[in-house]
Amino acid sequence: MFSIQQLFSKGDRFQELLEAAAQESHESVRLVIELIKTPRNTQNLDDLTLARRKEKKISEQISNELVKTFVTGLEREEIEALSHALYKIPKTVEKFAERYSLAAGQLKDVDFSKQAEAVEKTAEILVQMVKLLRKLPPLEKVKELNDRLQYVEGEADKVMLELLKELYAGKYDPIKTMIAKDLYELLEKVIDRCRDAGGVVTHIVLKNS
Repeated sequence: MFSIQQLFSKGDRFQELLEAAAQESHESVRLVIELIKTPRNTQNLDDLTLARRKEKKISEQISNELVKTFVTGLEREEIEALSHALYKIPKTVEKFAERYSLAAGQLKDVDFSKQAEAVEKTAEILVQMVKLLRKLPPLEKVKELNDRLQYVEGEADKVMLELLKELYAGKYDPIKTMIAKDLYELLEKVIDRCRDAGGVVTHIVLKNS
Protein backbone atom coordinates (compact mmCIF):
# COMPACT_ATOMS: atom_id res chain seq x y z
CA MET A 1 0.00 0.00 0.00
CA PHE A 2 1.27 3.48 -0.84
CA SER A 3 2.02 5.89 1.99
CA ILE A 4 0.29 9.22 2.43
CA GLN A 5 3.58 10.87 1.42
CA GLN A 6 3.29 9.17 -1.97
CA LEU A 7 -0.34 10.22 -2.34
CA PHE A 8 0.33 13.83 -1.32
CA SER A 9 3.67 14.17 -3.09
CA LYS A 10 4.76 17.37 -4.79
CA GLY A 11 2.33 18.29 -7.53
CA ASP A 12 -0.29 15.80 -6.37
CA ARG A 13 -3.67 16.78 -7.78
CA PHE A 14 -5.67 16.17 -4.60
CA GLN A 15 -3.31 18.22 -2.47
CA GLU A 16 -3.35 21.06 -4.98
CA LEU A 17 -7.15 21.08 -5.01
CA LEU A 18 -7.47 20.94 -1.22
CA GLU A 19 -4.99 23.76 -0.82
CA ALA A 20 -6.88 25.79 -3.41
CA ALA A 21 -10.11 25.14 -1.51
CA ALA A 22 -8.53 26.32 1.75
CA GLN A 23 -7.24 29.45 0.03
CA GLU A 24 -10.67 30.24 -1.40
CA SER A 25 -12.16 29.82 2.08
CA HIS A 26 -9.61 32.29 3.43
CA GLU A 27 -10.31 34.67 0.54
CA SER A 28 -14.04 34.61 1.28
CA VAL A 29 -13.28 35.53 4.89
CA ARG A 30 -11.03 38.40 3.77
CA LEU A 31 -13.76 39.70 1.48
CA VAL A 32 -16.47 39.59 4.13
CA ILE A 33 -14.24 41.58 6.48
CA GLU A 34 -13.83 44.17 3.73
CA LEU A 35 -17.60 44.17 3.27
CA ILE A 36 -18.11 44.90 6.97
CA LYS A 37 -15.65 47.80 6.72
CA THR A 38 -17.17 49.20 3.51
CA PRO A 39 -20.78 47.94 3.31
CA ARG A 40 -21.65 50.20 0.38
CA ASN A 41 -19.11 48.51 -1.85
CA THR A 42 -21.30 46.00 -3.68
CA GLN A 43 -18.23 44.65 -5.50
CA ASN A 44 -17.27 42.84 -2.30
CA LEU A 45 -20.53 40.91 -2.36
CA ASP A 46 -20.03 40.01 -6.02
CA ASP A 47 -16.49 38.82 -5.27
CA LEU A 48 -17.79 36.72 -2.39
CA THR A 49 -20.26 35.01 -4.67
CA LEU A 50 -17.44 34.32 -7.12
CA ALA A 51 -15.24 32.88 -4.34
CA ARG A 52 -18.03 30.53 -3.29
CA ARG A 53 -18.52 29.40 -6.89
CA LYS A 54 -14.80 28.74 -7.21
CA GLU A 55 -14.92 26.67 -4.04
CA LYS A 56 -17.88 24.71 -5.39
CA LYS A 57 -16.04 24.06 -8.64
CA ILE A 58 -12.99 22.82 -6.71
CA SER A 59 -15.20 20.50 -4.67
CA GLU A 60 -16.69 19.12 -7.88
CA GLN A 61 -13.21 18.63 -9.34
CA ILE A 62 -12.18 16.63 -6.28
CA SER A 63 -15.24 14.42 -6.62
CA ASN A 64 -14.50 13.87 -10.32
CA GLU A 65 -10.84 13.05 -9.65
CA LEU A 66 -11.86 10.52 -7.00
CA VAL A 67 -14.06 8.74 -9.51
CA LYS A 68 -11.12 8.40 -11.89
CA THR A 69 -8.39 7.65 -9.34
CA PHE A 70 -7.74 4.57 -7.24
CA VAL A 71 -6.74 6.05 -3.88
CA THR A 72 -4.69 3.86 -1.56
CA GLY A 73 -2.58 6.20 0.56
CA LEU A 74 -5.54 8.17 1.85
CA GLU A 75 -9.10 6.97 1.99
CA ARG A 76 -11.42 8.73 -0.43
CA GLU A 77 -13.83 9.33 2.46
CA GLU A 78 -11.18 11.48 4.14
CA ILE A 79 -10.57 13.56 1.04
CA GLU A 80 -14.30 14.00 0.56
CA ALA A 81 -14.78 14.93 4.22
CA LEU A 82 -12.13 17.65 4.07
CA SER A 83 -13.40 18.95 0.74
CA HIS A 84 -16.95 19.12 2.10
CA ALA A 85 -15.82 20.82 5.33
CA LEU A 86 -13.89 23.45 3.37
CA TYR A 87 -16.83 24.09 1.03
CA LYS A 88 -19.11 24.93 3.96
CA ILE A 89 -16.95 27.92 4.95
CA PRO A 90 -17.49 30.24 1.95
CA LYS A 91 -21.08 29.04 1.73
CA THR A 92 -21.74 30.27 5.27
CA VAL A 93 -19.72 33.45 4.67
CA GLU A 94 -21.82 34.24 1.61
CA LYS A 95 -25.01 33.76 3.63
CA PHE A 96 -23.75 36.27 6.21
CA ALA A 97 -22.77 38.73 3.48
CA GLU A 98 -26.17 38.58 1.80
CA ARG A 99 -28.05 39.25 5.02
CA TYR A 100 -25.58 41.89 6.16
CA SER A 101 -25.95 43.77 2.87
CA LEU A 102 -29.74 43.80 3.22
CA ALA A 103 -29.56 45.46 6.64
CA ALA A 104 -26.28 47.40 6.43
CA GLY A 105 -28.07 50.74 6.79
CA GLN A 106 -29.41 49.69 10.21
CA LEU A 107 -26.11 48.28 11.48
CA LYS A 108 -23.83 51.33 11.53
CA ASP A 109 -23.40 51.17 15.30
CA VAL A 110 -23.18 47.36 15.55
CA ASP A 111 -19.62 46.19 16.16
CA PHE A 112 -18.54 43.00 14.35
CA SER A 113 -14.80 43.65 14.67
CA LYS A 114 -13.99 41.14 17.43
CA GLN A 115 -15.83 38.33 15.69
CA ALA A 116 -14.28 39.28 12.36
CA GLU A 117 -10.82 39.09 13.91
CA ALA A 118 -11.54 35.60 15.22
CA VAL A 119 -12.90 34.45 11.86
CA GLU A 120 -9.76 35.67 10.10
CA LYS A 121 -7.47 33.92 12.60
CA THR A 122 -9.24 30.58 12.28
CA ALA A 123 -9.17 30.77 8.47
CA GLU A 124 -5.43 31.54 8.51
CA ILE A 125 -4.68 28.62 10.84
CA LEU A 126 -6.76 26.29 8.68
CA VAL A 127 -4.79 27.20 5.54
CA GLN A 128 -1.57 26.35 7.39
CA MET A 129 -2.99 22.99 8.46
CA VAL A 130 -4.11 22.01 4.97
CA LYS A 131 -0.74 22.99 3.48
CA LEU A 132 1.04 20.82 6.02
CA LEU A 133 -0.66 17.73 4.62
CA ARG A 134 1.73 17.90 1.68
CA LYS A 135 4.63 16.96 3.97
CA LEU A 136 2.69 14.82 6.46
CA PRO A 137 4.07 16.73 9.48
CA PRO A 138 4.58 15.26 12.94
CA LEU A 139 1.29 14.81 14.73
CA GLU A 140 2.47 17.24 17.43
CA LYS A 141 2.73 20.07 14.90
CA VAL A 142 -0.80 19.57 13.61
CA LYS A 143 -2.16 19.20 17.14
CA GLU A 144 -0.43 22.46 18.08
CA LEU A 145 -2.19 24.28 15.24
CA ASN A 146 -5.47 22.57 16.06
CA ASP A 147 -5.12 23.63 19.69
CA ARG A 148 -4.59 27.22 18.53
CA LEU A 149 -7.69 26.96 16.38
CA GLN A 150 -9.68 25.59 19.32
CA TYR A 151 -8.38 28.38 21.54
CA VAL A 152 -9.49 31.09 19.09
CA GLU A 153 -12.88 29.43 18.85
CA GLY A 154 -13.16 29.38 22.64
CA GLU A 155 -12.30 33.08 22.85
CA ALA A 156 -14.87 33.76 20.12
CA ASP A 157 -17.49 31.95 22.23
CA LYS A 158 -16.74 34.37 25.07
CA VAL A 159 -17.11 37.32 22.71
CA MET A 160 -20.44 35.90 21.55
CA LEU A 161 -21.70 35.71 25.11
CA GLU A 162 -20.74 39.34 25.72
CA LEU A 163 -22.48 40.42 22.53
CA LEU A 164 -25.62 38.51 23.45
CA LYS A 165 -25.52 40.01 26.93
CA GLU A 166 -25.61 43.48 25.38
CA LEU A 167 -28.48 42.52 23.10
CA TYR A 168 -30.53 41.02 25.93
CA ALA A 169 -29.92 44.12 28.00
CA GLY A 170 -31.81 46.16 25.42
CA LYS A 171 -28.92 47.89 23.68
CA TYR A 172 -30.90 48.08 20.43
CA ASP A 173 -34.53 48.16 19.41
CA PRO A 174 -36.21 44.75 18.86
CA ILE A 175 -35.76 44.64 15.07
CA LYS A 176 -32.09 45.60 15.20
CA THR A 177 -31.57 43.10 18.02
CA MET A 178 -33.03 40.32 15.88
CA ILE A 179 -30.85 41.28 12.89
CA ALA A 180 -27.66 41.59 14.96
CA LYS A 181 -28.26 38.26 16.71
CA ASP A 182 -28.76 36.49 13.38
CA LEU A 183 -25.53 37.94 11.99
CA TYR A 184 -23.54 37.25 15.16
CA GLU A 185 -24.63 33.62 14.98
CA LEU A 186 -23.64 33.31 11.31
CA LEU A 187 -20.12 34.60 12.03
CA GLU A 188 -19.95 32.16 14.92
CA LYS A 189 -20.93 29.40 12.51
CA VAL A 190 -18.09 30.37 10.14
CA ILE A 191 -15.65 29.91 13.03
CA ASP A 192 -17.22 26.53 13.80
CA ARG A 193 -16.85 25.51 10.14
CA CYS A 194 -13.12 26.31 10.29
CA ARG A 195 -12.83 24.30 13.50
CA ASP A 196 -14.58 21.33 11.92
CA ALA A 197 -12.27 21.40 8.89
CA GLY A 198 -9.26 21.61 11.20
CA GLY A 199 -10.57 18.56 13.03
CA VAL A 200 -10.69 16.63 9.75
CA VAL A 201 -7.05 17.52 9.00
CA THR A 202 -6.03 16.43 12.49
CA HIS A 203 -7.87 13.14 12.08
CA ILE A 204 -6.13 12.47 8.75
CA VAL A 205 -2.67 13.06 10.20
CA LEU A 206 -3.49 11.05 13.34
CA LYS A 207 -4.71 8.10 11.29
CA ASN A 208 -1.69 8.14 8.98
CA SER A 209 1.06 8.97 11.50
